[in-house]
Amino acid sequence: MLKPTRVLDLALNVVVAAAVAWIATRFAYSSFPSISVAAGASLLPVAAIEATLGFAIRAKIADEQIGDGPGQMHPINVARGVALAKASLQVGSLAAGVWLGFLLWVFPQRGTVTAAATDSPGAVVGLLAGSALVAAALWLEYCCRAPEDPTDDPATT
Repeated sequence: MLKPTRVLDLALNVVVAAAVAWIATRFAYSSFPSISVAAGASLLPVAAIEATLGFAIRAKIADEQIGDGPGQMHPINVARGVALAKASLQVGSLAAGVWLGFLLWVFPQRGTVTAAATDSPGAVVGLLAGSALVAAALWLEYCCRAPEDPTDDPATT
């Protein structure tokens, strides 16, 4: 049985990726290309698509429109949504961790290193975009859950 992603696992991804990125940035920052806001925002369209997909799947499940008939969403497409969410949770948490580690080194350097001041906005946007992808993927994963089966117990009053 596939279980929902644990937030603790995502937090561990962020911490490990941040540590690796901080070390890499500390030793190799001078060889990094400049960071634009567009580079940081690259995950935002994916997050928007996943959030929208979550609403669409949730509506189909609520309307009992999951099946293989006309106008219904095939169950395999819901399973694909779960797979997309699971993969995006990993990508988003690792990306957020990398941007966080980069920011932890760059942000204090803004006053002394001109490039650090220029790179900070793109890195902040990247951190927010990675976090937005995690939020959208958690939403999509939540929306793909099967509805609760009705119990066989008679109703009690």
